[in-house]
Amino acid sequence: MRGTCALLWSGALLLSLLSGCSGGGADRTPEEWTELYQQAITAHGGEMVEYNPVISAFDPEDGRASLALESLGLEEEDVEAMGVSASVMNTQAYAIAAVLPVQGRESAVQEALQGYIERQQSSFEFYLPDQYQVAQDARLDTLEDGTVLLVMCSDADQVFQNIRGELESA
Repeated sequence: MRGTCALLWSGALLLSLLSGCSGGGADRTPEEWTELYQQAITAHGGEMVEYNPVISAFDPEDGRASLALESLGLEEEDVEAMGVSASVMNTQAYAIAAVLPVQGRESAVQEALQGYIERQQSSFEFYLPDQYQVAQDARLDTLEDGTVLLVMCSDADQVFQNIRGELESA
């Protein structure tokens, strides 16, 4: 069941994670970063966000946040707060992650998100060539404030620029 759930989420995942412990996060609370990430992703994430509203907390009764973390290869200890929007169907390579890692977990977060990209590429390589290309075109970079930003969707460069611009101007 665990693998099935991870597979369902891995098709299209929109994630915003954060911790106020490094980089520019010191001047915002985790709740403020979560709200900022949620707004930026909602504004620029496209129609997938309409179908999959952003999850913004570790709610043990909900379970979606833990499933999203598991799908990305992250642990709760990697982040203090998060927002996630994800498709439950493995028919699209769609993921957006904005992560401000817990201090000392920067490499783990970067590696987990890179691993997620590679799993998506592998998943779609012989299954859906157009979605394989979306996964191939994924953008993963660290912003000046320490946010690790992953964008995997159609028009990834533009979505990446829009989200980065909104985060940097806030």
